[in-house]
Amino acid sequence: MNAQTTPRIAFQGALGAYSHEACLQARPGMIPVPCTTFDGVIRAVREGRADLAMLPVENTTYGRVADIHRLLPESGLHIIGEAFVRVRIALMARPGVALSDVKHVRAHLVLLPQARSFLDAHGITSEPAADSAGAAAELAELSGSTDGVLASEVAADIHGLEVLARDIEDLDHNTTRFLLMAPDIDLTRRGDNMLTTFVFEVRNIPAALYKAMGGFATNGVNMTKLESYMVGGSFTATQFYADIEGHPEDPPVKRALEELGYFTNMLEVLGVYPASRGRE
Repeated sequence: MNAQTTPRIAFQGALGAYSHEACLQARPGMIPVPCTTFDGVIRAVREGRADLAMLPVENTTYGRVADIHRLLPESGLHIIGEAFVRVRIALMARPGVALSDVKHVRAHLVLLPQARSFLDAHGITSEPAADSAGAAAELAELSGSTDGVLASEVAADIHGLEVLARDIEDLDHNTTRFLLMAPDIDLTRRGDNMLTTFVFEVRNIPAALYKAMGGFATNGVNMTKLESYMVGGSFTATQFYADIEGHPEDPPVKRALEELGYFTNMLEVLGVYPASRGRE
């Protein structure tokens, strides 16, 4: 980072998106850099237009975020932290509009079903938007409109809209996990509970995955995530993405990773970082 300028953090979406909220929580002193796509977020860091990237990887309701696990190993970036954002949905409208005036709302396609009970109870129709925060920005420019938008309260604050109802989501546990990423890996211990994320490809031998996982079981290393995805357009070339508890220099983790190496063609550590309190 350039010490003479305020550091910047890139995220996907418009100002006011839940990814922006994650940036505000994790790095409140950094300047947010909105990007249209996840690839754009990664490019912003690699090209020096941002110092860090904030990328969503999974949601408690909808599972993993599409394409992220494919992008991470190819990004050239490394995980230095994680953040959890509880998806709290607010109904917002232009100043002076009452809740009873709102008959129609817009929001991201994923967000609308999460507030279905509230919308049905108030007789409000809906239509999908490309981006909830972007829909809030568009609504702010529509003079005289009585439509509403479902988004984060951060979007209302940024775009000058009034929040008419808060926490209208059907589920109170909907949370998104984000990864904070930087150009350089940081292997230092920065907390009592460290996590290690890595990707690997098993060798083409019988029971390779079973054998590869054996070292974690025998060494008592807790694996909190294991996901597979195709690479290179082949049904036989499969990579695995894994999160484990511990630091690579912890003796049990070190032994487990060494044993994993015997059964893999490729093993790359994507990041070593402290576990967030959001896991509790």
